[in-house]
Amino acid sequence: MERGRRTDRIAGALLLLVSAGYGLEASRLQADFLADPLGPRAFPLLLAVSLGVFSLYLLVRPDPDPAWPPPHVLSGQLGMLASFVVYSYALAPLGFLLATTLEMAWLSRLFGASWRTGLLGGLGLAVVLYVIFVFGLGIPLPLGRWWPA
Repeated sequence: MERGRRTDRIAGALLLLVSAGYGLEASRLQADFLADPLGPRAFPLLLAVSLGVFSLYLLVRPDPDPAWPPPHVLSGQLGMLASFVVYSYALAPLGFLLATTLEMAWLSRLFGASWRTGLLGGLGLAVVLYVIFVFGLGIPLPLGRWWPA
């Protein structure tokens, strides 16, 4: 029973550190050209405060007997987390369309889809999101080094 409380407290402490770091970085955001009274800091600071509150809850009231998923589920979650990190680094060199297609194919594969289904679904999602952001919202997305400028 004490082991479960300890793991929740460790998770709470780590998440509290992440919250503090995220909040510190969010407080440094500046955009002088925006007329928005809240500015670019409001939403990231709200996320940091929310994460901090939930982290404190884990520290103060840990679950006495948390249920941990089996190892194969944890490995899938780590694979998903790693793919998000790889995606963030691949976005600029590969471009939004290719990086998003590959990311969605990988995530689909983790959830049991075939490579063909994942690639087709990922490509469809990437194209739809690209059209929405670039043409609908006017937000440019990276094309990557492989696409002629």
